[in-house]
Amino acid sequence: MPTAGIAIIGDEILSGKFVEENAAFLIGELRGLGVDLKRIVVIPDELDDIVATVRELSARFDHVFTSGGVGPTHDDVTMVAIARAFDTTIVRQPELEQRVRAYWGAKLSEPNLRLADVPASAELVYGKDQVWPVVCVGNVYVLPGVPALFRRKFVDIRDRFRTEPVTIARVYIDADEGAIADDLDAVVAAHPQVKIGSYPRFSEKDFKVLVTLEGRDAHDLAAAFAMLVGRLGARVVKTEAPAPAGA
Repeated sequence: MPTAGIAIIGDEILSGKFVEENAAFLIGELRGLGVDLKRIVVIPDELDDIVATVRELSARFDHVFTSGGVGPTHDDVTMVAIARAFDTTIVRQPELEQRVRAYWGAKLSEPNLRLADVPASAELVYGKDQVWPVVCVGNVYVLPGVPALFRRKFVDIRDRFRTEPVTIARVYIDADEGAIADDLDAVVAAHPQVKIGSYPRFSEKDFKVLVTLEGRDAHDLAAAFAMLVGRLGARVVKTEAPAPAGA
């Protein structure tokens, strides 16, 4: 199962000026694509911090997505940081420069051309949008921080990451966690490849615990689901049958 890490870059997130939206969006997208998200980090617009974070995530996970720090102003340092993380330099990409010039036309200002400055080893990944590509360096995809643009650019290239989706199921239980712990242990032992999570709820009227089951093997997960429901019997309030994530 491919893995992923997300780096949210921006002083404005850490200071609370803006609420972070991009990681929350990407969690659902990656889940539906069958990509296992392993890490989310939020870091400031500091060059050394971005370099270290990108290197770490790139080495550990199959895909890395960055959000923020891309643009023509002084605090947009993500491209430079990623170039350093991959031991390369920043260059003005000719094809991208042409697109920048065409986009602004007579209104072009010199700082706008910085949008054509990318790491020398970068790949320009195009989807339906043939004007603005996503810049990819190694396994790192550089996305804008503005939520509307972030969502649009990721959706444009998301089929690049599609794999076998995770199957999920839910069981709502009218019993305390302590009363079902032995049942959960038995299912976990019988189906070690199925991830089982138990989450107590204190404000719900109809149930006390939500149990989630997740797995790559739909048949294995269905068997774990049936075993759990069978063991819990009348304590089960309702269920959500196994289905692909995002379905």
